[in-house]
Amino acid sequence: MKKVNLKNVLVSGIVATAAMTMLMLVAPMMGMPKMNIGKMLGSVMGNNEVLGWMAHFMIGLVLAFGYAAVFYKKFSSKGWLNGILYSIIPFLAAQLMVMPMMMVMKGMSFTSGIFSGSFIMAMGSFMGHIVFGLVLGTIYKNS
Repeated sequence: MKKVNLKNVLVSGIVATAAMTMLMLVAPMMGMPKMNIGKMLGSVMGNNEVLGWMAHFMIGLVLAFGYAAVFYKKFSSKGWLNGILYSIIPFLAAQLMVMPMMMVMKGMSFTSGIFSGSFIMAMGSFMGHIVFGLVLGTIYKNS
């Protein structure tokens, strides 16, 4: 494991998660469906949207730590490119594991949640994760 700068993990993780969140909140203005991540995550936590938003930012920080510890400068010296490549991993995990499990928790089938149940929702998620990775990789510095 590489040396991780915790201050930079916190800053880059919060800013990257905020950037992803802003994209998701303005998505309807671009013709995309509304994607309220806090509400979606909160729906499996007793319908508590505040807990959903807290979970969203905690996940962003955990992903930032994973980037810093394992993926930073893995393929390129360009942080933004490493960030984008890294963001594909949490996107696939969200679409192939997290969303289907959330559907099961709501009494629906596992397969109904694969790739968010729709192409347009999956593409919105993909765009959000790419923005997350781009910002994370651009901001994070090891030292």
